[in-house]
Amino acid sequence: MAAKSSSARRRFVICVRNDGYEVSLERRKIYVSIEDEEAKAHKLIRVVDESDDDYLFPEKMFIPIDLPQPIRRAVLTAA
Repeated sequence: MAAKSSSARRRFVICVRNDGYEVSLERRKIYVSIEDEEAKAHKLIRVVDESDDDYLFPEKMFIPIDLPQPIRRAVLTAA
């Protein structure tokens, strides 16, 4: 797990596969992803879970999505 920086670019992704990670990932769930160039070079994506920890998963398990600003704000502030 890498230390998160408040300046790290965050985006939303939706989980489309969870093969081998059934306990950790829920299909069709929206996750926050943190930009990580080193992980990307290895075809991995850094995803934040409910405990606010981040983990690496194969990027093929996710699809990036764009959310309208009001929904984006609501998802980021949801507790």
